[in-house]
Amino acid sequence: MKIIDPKLYVEEFNGRTIMRNIERACRTCYRSEGLMTDDSYKKLLSNCINRGHESVLEHEKITIKMVCDIGVYKDLTRHRFGSFSIESTRYCNYGKDKFDNEIKFIKPVFYTPGAIEEYDNPIDKNNCLKTQYWQRTMQEIENAYMDMTNIAGATPDEMRMILPHSTAAEVTMTANIREWRHILDLRTKKMTHPAIRQLMIPLLLKFQYMMPELFGEIEYDRDFPMEKYAEVDILEKL
Repeated sequence: MKIIDPKLYVEEFNGRTIMRNIERACRTCYRSEGLMTDDSYKKLLSNCINRGHESVLEHEKITIKMVCDIGVYKDLTRHRFGSFSIESTRYCNYGKDKFDNEIKFIKPVFYTPGAIEEYDNPIDKNNCLKTQYWQRTMQEIENAYMDMTNIAGATPDEMRMILPHSTAAEVTMTANIREWRHILDLRTKKMTHPAIRQLMIPLLLKFQYMMPELFGEIEYDRDFPMEKYAEVDILEKL
């Protein structure tokens, strides 16, 4: 069994190029391409967003890759305008050498490293207890998974039935800018599951830095602890 952190990979992109491409598409409507300057996209895109004219944002897209638990991707695939390619638990046999003969599990947000039972803070104590129960259960699940294939001759199709939401999976997701605005506006708020906020808040912050005119006004749960943010890396292109 291996316990890992969630992680984000974002394809390299030039935010200014994306915004200027959207501006060019938008100006087609008025045949005003001749009014484009180095920074004319700033006012135009702000006006489009403020007036709800967001269809022009669909001309550009961004692809990310996530290492997340399968509960996260089950929620995110409800966004029908996104395109998803997901690690299949039907065809991936984690009892094989290819997967180091182990199952990877994503740390839950309450995970407390080196959990012990003695804590002055009752919240920390509860998180420790939850961590102990969770870790013990994940180990039992991995043991059962390996026994099903090694002793009972089960197929991955059958073994997947005991995999929990904490099982780690790789997900490649592509969405246009309009859909990313919708996803990040929805999935970074306090009512969103913590495991999703853990990924979507740092993604929003990256987009806000790269494309402030498109994402700058989106509010998020600022009380979510920064130390729980997923690491963001570059998605290498083939």
